[in-house]
Amino acid sequence: MDTSSHTLSRIVASMQTEVISELFPLLAAANPDTLDWLMSVAVEHEYPAGRAVLMEDAWGNAVYFVTSGWVKVRRHSVNAEDVATLAILGKGDFFGEMAVLDESPRSTDVIALSSVKLLSIAAGRFVQTLFKDPQLHHRMLQLMVRRLRQTNFRFQMRDQVPAIKLIHTLVSLAEAYGEKYPAGVEIFNLSAKDLADISDISAEEATKILAKLEEKNWVVVNHDRHTMALPSLLQMQQLLNRSAS
Repeated sequence: MDTSSHTLSRIVASMQTEVISELFPLLAAANPDTLDWLMSVAVEHEYPAGRAVLMEDAWGNAVYFVTSGWVKVRRHSVNAEDVATLAILGKGDFFGEMAVLDESPRSTDVIALSSVKLLSIAAGRFVQTLFKDPQLHHRMLQLMVRRLRQTNFRFQMRDQVPAIKLIHTLVSLAEAYGEKYPAGVEIFNLSAKDLADISDISAEEATKILAKLEEKNWVVVNHDRHTMALPSLLQMQQLLNRSAS
């Protein structure tokens, strides 16, 4: 059970439609009436770090939107002993849509990396909204195709050296979810194991590469804030561009 749950209307009554649209790219395509209705039926959940948000094999009963914090999507091996991180999601992203759309059990679970706040929309209501609002439906398809392209790109990078793979992961997370601070763009301070899984390298390789990036001041870890700043994001982007050419 989540630590708290109440209707979204109690916490966003004073928020304007534009604010919700900016926070969630998916909902930016919805017409104002659709957005007002979704806000009236959405529910807020709050989880502490380490808490399971969704369990593998649970039937999809809602789509979840991240309003703050970080979560990771992971999959267990056949023997249930090994766990692989498949994706890291931050503020403004969503999950749970696959199980809702194909009406099947989830193949992954979702764990809160930090204290996280989510909004959920019941499966039936979400699907109903997609049928009623073609623009929202189209935007949903666009974002799902984008995720597929990102997965394909990661597969295309399988022959790259480990450092390039890891830097690509850090840059992608910074571009998608990073927040600007004086120390640079900040993301959550992810473990070497999580970064290794996403980057398709070993945990040992990830640990060594992170140490080198910290030596170069390309990565600055703040253990108190549980963040990882990227002061040299531009240089990292340029390095990736050169490696791709």
